Amino acid sequence: MKELIFEELTIEQKLGMMSVAFCSEKYPEDVDFVEEQIRKRAVGAIWVIPSSQKQFEILERLKKAADYPLLIFTDAEGGFGEYMIGKHNTLSCVDSEESAYMFGKVSALAAREKGYNIICSPVLDLTDRNTVCGITCRSLGYDKYRVTELAAAMTRGMHDAGVLAVAKHYPGTSETAYEIDSHMAETASAMTKEELIDRNLYPYIELNKRGLIDGVMPGHARFSKIDPDYPASLSAKIMQVLRDEGFEGIAVTDALDMMGVITKYGKFGSIATAIGNAGSVALPFFGDNRSIARELMRSYEEGKIPDDVLDAGVKRMLAAQHKVATMESKYDRITEEDKAAIKKINYDSIIARADEGLSHTVSRDGRHCFVILTATDLDLRDASGVEEDTMKTEWYYPYHIKKRIEELFPNSLVTSVNEYPTPKQNRKVLRDIMGFETGEPYDDVVFITFYQSQTYVGRECFTARIVALFEALNVTESTAALVHFGNPFVVEDLPHIPRIILGVSSRQSVEAGLEVLAGKYPAKGKLIYNVKFK
Repeated sequence: MKELIFEELTIEQKLGMMSVAFCSEKYPEDVDFVEEQIRKRAVGAIWVIPSSQKQFEILERLKKAADYPLLIFTDAEGGFGEYMIGKHNTLSCVDSEESAYMFGKVSALAAREKGYNIICSPVLDLTDRNTVCGITCRSLGYDKYRVTELAAAMTRGMHDAGVLAVAKHYPGTSETAYEIDSHMAETASAMTKEELIDRNLYPYIELNKRGLIDGVMPGHARFSKIDPDYPASLSAKIMQVLRDEGFEGIAVTDALDMMGVITKYGKFGSIATAIGNAGSVALPFFGDNRSIARELMRSYEEGKIPDDVLDAGVKRMLAAQHKVATMESKYDRITEEDKAAIKKINYDSIIARADEGLSHTVSRDGRHCFVILTATDLDLRDASGVEEDTMKTEWYYPYHIKKRIEELFPNSLVTSVNEYPTPKQNRKVLRDIMGFETGEPYDDVVFITFYQSQTYVGRECFTARIVALFEALNVTESTAALVHFGNPFVVEDLPHIPRIILGVSSRQSVEAGLEVLAGKYPAKGKLIYNVKFK
């Protein structure tokens, strides 16, 4: 493995250093082109989504083609592979630097084992309320000091495991995160440079002083008082704010396939603009790498990518590659103790609240009617239904939840309702609660709900039809408890519920939430947001 020498690079190679090649099994010819370019040393970094064995084979193939330290990117906000914790909010709920370090270490070890050497994490967006695009669940919270210490512990774990860290989404979503999803359209902030430095950038500046971040990922929000012309991802002025504070690492744009950028700058225009304006590494996040290479060369020849800006960006990329080449892991494997620690993070993040004089648990011998919210038209009481989970959230599995409830609460009924119920479905749930089949009404109702944070959907909330079902049951005061996973703010739309248990978006958290409801595990989590329960 030989490191590249700046003075020996051609223009084609320099331009190739400045765009992350997105590679997928869906585009085999495109992967062939990337491999060809790697052999020519004209690719600085690749992004391969860890979604299948075929993808890992592509990663290994491209890695073998490189005789220089190629950067291999991935996301691991919620963990990697089987070691998931439901994104950063979990760490805030546990509020333990030891847990944050363990999460960073295990995520990095798992990613490194598959061939990755740089992870886009931690998330340093500060938020204290409901947001779009999952920032509530992805954030470490609002306290800039506590966020800094948890992120510092996480990145120490990543470094000790031999993986670089890219913090995001620079310079912070702040108030831009609450109304419009920047995946869909351009968002704007009125924050000044001074306000940014004092608030949003505190974690970035402090972590950089400690040598704990190797790169940052500028987001697509516009900060008009600093740069009225370009969003952060394409802005030299906004990037310079952090450079002036001493940051010398790489800047890798947030994905440039988002409509908030494409609608204004075109499919390829934002790529050259990010490189030519700020010397940032472009992350197109779509294939067609041959066309990207062609468009970058054309933009360079037209003077849109100045030599001094390009050269500065390439030198930062070579410095990151040097880090990868020289970085070693202090650990050789993930131990059983590590696995137990990750599970404990999930379990210790569960939050419980109850009305005065009430326990947050319900009787295991009682006759409860459990209503499980599902994302699809899934009837858990249909005997002809296949024993197969149709959810695509990768962490919330209704059939598994049903079976666990039947184990923990053997005298209870389990039914279900989907996110967009028809009148017939809501009526069926009400009939189940009244015991139409058993001949005797159930003692009370326990809801199991979730909110899966996603892009391109706007405000995060329950559907009006689900809220209507809660309101109907509130009239008869029959709802005993709610066990909810994911964004906690969506609960604000519901009427008063005497017992509420909150968990995060991971499979083990779902298991833990049910055990907390049954009194088999204590609720240890800390609610970091001011959720307004009714």
